[in-house]
Amino acid sequence: MTSTAPAPPAAERPTERPADAAPTSLAPTGRGLLRRARWYLAFLAVLLVSAIGLTVLDQGHRYPPSDPRSYDADGAHAVVALLEHQGVNARLSTDPTTPGDGTDTLVLPEPDLLSPAQLRAVAAARHQRLVLINPGPVALDELAPGVRTSDDAGGIPYTSVRSTHPGCALPEAVRAGTAELGGTLYASGSRGDGCYSRGHGYPLVSAPGEGGGGDVIVLGSGDFLQNGRLAEDGNASLALGLLGSQPHLTWHLPDYSAPVAKGTARKSFDDYIPKGWHWAFYQLAVAAVLAALWRARRLGPVVSENLPVVVRAAETTEGRARLYRRAKARGRAAEALRRAAVHRLAPVLGLPPQAGGPDQEALCAAVAGRLPERPAGDVRALLYGPPPTDDAALLRLADDLDALERQVRNP
Repeated sequence: MTSTAPAPPAAERPTERPADAAPTSLAPTGRGLLRRARWYLAFLAVLLVSAIGLTVLDQGHRYPPSDPRSYDADGAHAVVALLEHQGVNARLSTDPTTPGDGTDTLVLPEPDLLSPAQLRAVAAARHQRLVLINPGPVALDELAPGVRTSDDAGGIPYTSVRSTHPGCALPEAVRAGTAELGGTLYASGSRGDGCYSRGHGYPLVSAPGEGGGGDVIVLGSGDFLQNGRLAEDGNASLALGLLGSQPHLTWHLPDYSAPVAKGTARKSFDDYIPKGWHWAFYQLAVAAVLAALWRARRLGPVVSENLPVVVRAAETTEGRARLYRRAKARGRAAEALRRAAVHRLAPVLGLPPQAGGPDQEALCAAVAGRLPERPAGDVRALLYGPPPTDDAALLRLADDLDALERQVRNP
C-alpha cells in the first residue's frame, strides 16, 4: 500500500502559468522602445531628407559670402551694380595676375588662397589701388609689408562686425562716417593709417603701395559690402569710395578649394557652417528640452503586474512589516492591523458589508453583545483608538486584536 504526501495548503501551493501566457515583466524591450519612438524617428527622418534635398537643390546656386555674383543677402552684387551705374567699368576675373594700367582697382578676397608666384605677380603689377579682404601674414608680407595682424602686436586678432566711427584721415572713411566694420584686426605700422579703431587694432588700414604707384586698402571683413548691409550706416558710401575711386575695377574670384598659404590662420569647422543652421540647432535644442520636460511630467497610468514567481503570504507580510519598522510607521501598521480585524469581524457578527467598512457603533455594540464581559468602550478603544507610541505597544495591540477575534469566533 502506497502513501501519498499531503498536498500543500492552498496559500503555499505554487500556481502554474499557462504556456501561452504573455510575459509579465515590464522591462523595456527593443520592440517596445522602437514603437514608442517611431514618431520621433519619423520626424527626424523627414527633417534629414528635407535638409539633404534643400542642400542638393541649392548647391548649384550658392555662392560664398561677399561674392559679387550673388543676389542673396550675404552677396555683393548690389555694390557692383551701383559702381557700374556711376560709370565704373567693373569686371570679374579668375586671374589676379593681369597687369594694371595705373587707372584700375583690384579687389582680392582671401588673398592667402593665391600661390606665392601669384602674390609676387600682383605686387609687381601697376594697380592704382589694391583692396585686400581678410589677408593673412603671407599676403601682407608680399602686398602690404608695413601692415601686420593685430595679434602679432599683442592686440585682439578678431572682433565682431558693428557700427564704428572712422577716427582717421582717409577721405573715403571721413566722407562715409560710421560704418559696420569688423573681422580681422590689423596694426597699421609706421606707414599706414588705421580707421575704425577697435581696441589695439583696426579693421581698415590704408597704406601706400610699393614703389609709390598706388595705395593698398586692407579690410578685416567684407561684410559691409554685402547686399543686406549696404544700406546700413555709411556702408554704401564707404564701399563706393574704396572701390570706385578709379574708372576700372577688377574683382578677383578666388578658388576656395585651393590650399591656404602657410602662415595663415585656418578657418575652424564652425566657419563652414551656414549661419541659418546655427539658429536651427538652437531651436532643435530648445524643442528637445521642452519635449523632455513634457515627457518627464507624465507619470503614466498605474499598471498591474503579475509577479514572475510565487511569493508566500507570510514572506510578503514579513517584508512589509520590516518596511514599516524601518520607517517607524507604527500608526500605519496599527491602522492596517485594525482595518483587517474589522473586515474579518463584520461578517462573523452578521453586519452588512459597506463600501467604507462597517459602522463603528454597530460593530462595537455587536462585539459587546457577543462578549458581555467586554464593554463597548473597551472594544472601541481597541479597534479605533489612538496609534501606539512604541514597538511594545504595537505588539500588544496585535496580540489584543488576535485575542478579540478568537473570542468573537469562539465565545
